[in-house]
Amino acid sequence: MLIDPRTAGAQPPFPQKKLQPPGSQSDMTPTPDCGEASYVGSGRLAGRRALITGGDSGIGRAVAIAFAREGADVAISYLDESDDAGSTAKLVEEAGQKCLMLPGDIREEEHCKSLIRRTVDAFGGIDILVNNAAWQMTRHSILDIPSEEFDRIFRTNVYATFFLCKAAVPHMAGGSAIINTVSINADSPKPTLVPYAATKGALQNLSGGLALALAEKGIRVNCVAPGPIWTPLIPSTMDEEEVSKFGGQSPFKRPGQPAEVAPAYVLLASGQASYISGATIAVTGGVPMI
Repeated sequence: MLIDPRTAGAQPPFPQKKLQPPGSQSDMTPTPDCGEASYVGSGRLAGRRALITGGDSGIGRAVAIAFAREGADVAISYLDESDDAGSTAKLVEEAGQKCLMLPGDIREEEHCKSLIRRTVDAFGGIDILVNNAAWQMTRHSILDIPSEEFDRIFRTNVYATFFLCKAAVPHMAGGSAIINTVSINADSPKPTLVPYAATKGALQNLSGGLALALAEKGIRVNCVAPGPIWTPLIPSTMDEEEVSKFGGQSPFKRPGQPAEVAPAYVLLASGQASYISGATIAVTGGVPMI
């Protein structure tokens, strides 16, 4: 069946009210589509063991659902969004897979080490690491960006990725995969998201370096670069007016849904991507990444 990308997801305007960060998926209007009713697996990740940061909602939830339905056990790391995380865990378990819920702040290196250790202890190893959790905040001037906020964005988006990769690699065998969520902002920085865009550029470069450094171990490192995707981070960190028309400027005149991003992660995690490393898959709704 053909799916017309212009009408495959909700189109603005959205009646969404601003949420308190980091936001809850259950409070969003419309509710994001994470593939709950649509994703059908085919065993591409059978027997794999994955850790997904930010796995409670949005893209992370969609990836957790897809991985589980492809046969992987899934650990989900999240800050404190217990209701969203519980819903995701239930979906993973309904797919017949184990789910480990791991709350806490990934800005701290010791917590990142703990995430890897607990995943390995629970599943007997780790084959896939998805560094997806992120923080951002809309600011209309550099003068409005508190230094502590700049630090929080870098520690959440970049430092945590480094901490987790460093802790995970000793437990990873050849054929394992690291997938980092970057953004279209890595190439086209948005002026109201200056620190966030800078972290995504840094992550893309970090991923390229790691791909080269870990090739000798047979570990692949890649990025997924989403464009405007309808997740809790949007109504909790952007102005209401911007949220109401979110994604409307894309070529398809709408934001993407998390379910439309997850297949890229499945590909990069699977053996079908055995010769793909150091790459970035753009899921931007038609906006080219240069």
